[in-house]
Amino acid sequence: MEGGNSNNNNPEDLAVGCLLSIRTTLGDEFEGQVVTYDRPSNILVLQEPSKHGPRRNIRLLKANYIKEFTFLGQAEDPLDPTNCFLDLAALQAREEVAIRQAEADAERIGVGVTSEAQSIFDALSKTLPVRWDKTVIVVMNDVRVSSPYHPESVVGGTPAANERVKKVLDFERKRLQLRSSGGQ
Repeated sequence: MEGGNSNNNNPEDLAVGCLLSIRTTLGDEFEGQVVTYDRPSNILVLQEPSKHGPRRNIRLLKANYIKEFTFLGQAEDPLDPTNCFLDLAALQAREEVAIRQAEADAERIGVGVTSEAQSIFDALSKTLPVRWDKTVIVVMNDVRVSSPYHPESVVGGTPAANERVKKVLDFERKRLQLRSSGGQ
């Protein structure tokens, strides 16, 4: 197989690090480096050269889709940790953003409340700033909506804010009632 075309397309013979030029049965042509071959699934994992910095494109290719390949040479193990580039600062920043988002999402879920109460909270949150105070929905840090989450359960805030919350609450309850009766 040294340097030429191979019609004996046996991916099991390809060592990790082999550089290949591949043509698929679908007519695609590309170059890649063998990362690994998974025998049970018959999938060849290839790393394609990057045109933009240290990022890598990984291609999973079912080996029976290889029409032919050319061995271009042998390179170092693509998974060797001493040669892998990891932008730890970027990874840590992504992790922090994901944690903050997960915490924000968790705060939006009421503990010990019904699905109806959560639906009402979600509807109010679309147009107004809301948060949970145990099982009480606090709207605009001033208006409080307690169980059973009816317009009569709304207290606090300015009269205008109070009325706005009551209207949204009444509308959402009607929408939930229509949904549960199959009218939507």
